[in-house]
Amino acid sequence: MDNKLMHHLLWERMRLGDKDAFFDLYRTLYYDLVNFGIRVCGDSETAGEATDQVFVTIWEKHAQLDRVDNVPAYLRTFLKRKILRMLERKRKINDALQNAGAEGEWMEMSYEEFIVKVQTDELVKYKLKTALEKLTFRQKQLIHLKFFEGLSYEQIAEQTQHTIKTAYNTIYDAIKILRKELKD
Repeated sequence: MDNKLMHHLLWERMRLGDKDAFFDLYRTLYYDLVNFGIRVCGDSETAGEATDQVFVTIWEKHAQLDRVDNVPAYLRTFLKRKILRMLERKRKINDALQNAGAEGEWMEMSYEEFIVKVQTDELVKYKLKTALEKLTFRQKQLIHLKFFEGLSYEQIAEQTQHTIKTAYNTIYDAIKILRKELKD
């Protein structure tokens, strides 16, 4: 049996919830995907972590996955997007750390100022947590995809199987609720 047909059959069985098919797919494609990921980002650790996340995601969403003709190509595209999102997130974190380090503000604070800042941060976290509890599950899911995963409205619509307009409106409504709750 050629590899393309084998991958296709494993994919179809996995979509139906067959764990053995999932693990067979994992075993046959994992190292090729990691090597591809290394070519994309130049870092074996990031490539391995992203590949792991791709496989976790496809198992978690196996029932919603579409038929795929070329499984390795589909997974390479998925992996490339995952790596690019991870690199963007790391870049944002590094920028924030550099800005904090450049300002050196937190190093120069007195103990009392530091405590006030921490307590203020805790209050903001509490308010945000309370505000998030007012959102529906779908609103939370789409907010997470938009602002934490960094996906576009098109990508969100594709991933959640909604229209782009529905994704936009749901996120807009969620932001209105968050603004109202955080304003108080």
